[in-house]
Amino acid sequence: MTTTQKPVKPMSRVMRDALVDQLRACKTPDEILNFENWFNSEANSGPLYGVICEFLRTRSISRGLAAKWLETLLNDKEKKLRIKQ
Repeated sequence: MTTTQKPVKPMSRVMRDALVDQLRACKTPDEILNFENWFNSEANSGPLYGVICEFLRTRSISRGLAAKWLETLLNDKEKKLRIKQ
């Protein structure tokens, strides 16, 4: 079975740069997770992990930076899943 993800809505270069700057300003995992909660509830661009993946596809951010952000988001999701079980 094949599923498709909701595509990430395109954003202007100014918006993309501002978003990357906001993410770079997050120094701790808690800051990244707080930003994710805000972004996912306020933005129309899709979930933050999707936007980060799009940044990787378009080479807007480094692999190392994306890995740091995605690892934080995935670790949080796994932690929440373990708690539910």
